[in-house]
Amino acid sequence: MLKAMPIFMALCLALGASCSPAAERSLDKEVIINADLDQAWRSWTTREGITSFFAPDAEIEPKVGGAFHIFINPGAEPGSKGADEMRFMALQPKKMLSFDWNAPPSLPEARGQRTFVVLRFAPVDTTHTRVTLHHTGWGDGGEWDKTYAYFDKAWDTVLGNLKLRYETGPKDWTEWLAQLEQYNKAVAEAKAASKAGK
Repeated sequence: MLKAMPIFMALCLALGASCSPAAERSLDKEVIINADLDQAWRSWTTREGITSFFAPDAEIEPKVGGAFHIFINPGAEPGSKGADEMRFMALQPKKMLSFDWNAPPSLPEARGQRTFVVLRFAPVDTTHTRVTLHHTGWGDGGEWDKTYAYFDKAWDTVLGNLKLRYETGPKDWTEWLAQLEQYNKAVAEAKAASKAGK
């Protein structure tokens, strides 16, 4: 195998082909927010921070192995609220944090797996911070591709909401929660009807 490798590389070069391994698929996003480094860090490491832009409820314990539970649908059944059982993987205060992540409940095959997200924080000046997001650990095909496409859009929304939080104030979840209440009620009624029909 070791002898075959240089021959393979020479053949690639002779044919003008790329011989480097494929890069790991990832999502890379960036936003500059009108917040200092302390504010930017608290946005991701406190319940108050998360609920100001990301989701209407959360359980946040900023330590390695601590809860990073993001409840997009707080009224849903446990396991279907959003990122119900995610954990912080690493924290370097005011510089970097990472957490594991899962697919939305509508993609159960991919949801049973985990990807991971790394956020980095860098001051632009005394009142602005650059937040970069790197999301990786993707599988290939099927629900993995759908999940990748979902988060390609979803992270744009999340980071857009983070930017808005420091331009117009914390997000008001009132209308969102009212819509979810109707949705959750309809789901519960459909389950009850299904059980009654058995």
